[in-house]
Amino acid sequence: MECKVKNISINYEIIGDGKPIIMLHGYSVDHRLMLGCMEPLFSEKDNYKRIYIDLPGMGKSESAEWINNAETMLDIIIDFIGKIIPKENFLIVGESYGGYLSRGVIYKMTHRVDGIALICPVTIADNKKRNVPQHIVLSKDNKLFSKLTSEEAEDFNSMAVVQSEAIYERYKNEIMSGVKIADNRFLEGFKETGYGFSFDVDKLNEKFDKPALMLLGRQDSCVGYKDAWSILENFSRATFAVLDRAGHNLQIEQEVLFNSLMNEWLERVNETNR
Repeated sequence: MECKVKNISINYEIIGDGKPIIMLHGYSVDHRLMLGCMEPLFSEKDNYKRIYIDLPGMGKSESAEWINNAETMLDIIIDFIGKIIPKENFLIVGESYGGYLSRGVIYKMTHRVDGIALICPVTIADNKKRNVPQHIVLSKDNKLFSKLTSEEAEDFNSMAVVQSEAIYERYKNEIMSGVKIADNRFLEGFKETGYGFSFDVDKLNEKFDKPALMLLGRQDSCVGYKDAWSILENFSRATFAVLDRAGHNLQIEQEVLFNSLMNEWLERVNETNR
């Protein structure tokens, strides 16, 4: 589906009915990353309206020269929410850069958010200032690599901490599928002009007191896990979990733990909103 925000078209998909959940993916990928890890949670739940968005310049959403900073990107998300669910409170789940933008939504409209889950969120926008571990591979499948091209193998090896055929298939279908169609010219320019907010998105007037979940990969060499500890006190009802055998693609490398912790978060949300 398409939603016109200002003069660009935002691609999105809605599945189910009930409590709205806004799903925000990371940088360069598209909504299929969120679709792949979140939809299995709802196989036996029918009271959630899952709203998957392609951010500007990613997936099938359009880009524009005037989208040149994080504030503008956030305004587009807020305008989109206003058009799709104008009066309803909602949950929000953000992965990587989507986790950074999700905190922008909290900053701007806390009163409408009934719960937040952050998956390997960007905490510090400037990657040179991030506290991250060196990339490490904990489990390697040589049989898999014999089937890949040198380019595919190099790309997967540079990100994956746990490497198997099943994980590679999800990586290819949920992550690389979006990366391949992204507007790279727009994304490179955006990163130079305004990837980070000009304000401190984590300086809240009051703590966010609804159920929260923060999932970090112990071996995440992209955003790390240590920096996220600094924002934990903003969320008075947060579970903070650092998962071993997990890099920046935590949701596919630790699928069972991911599903368990996300389901527990949804239970806390339900309990709070009864």
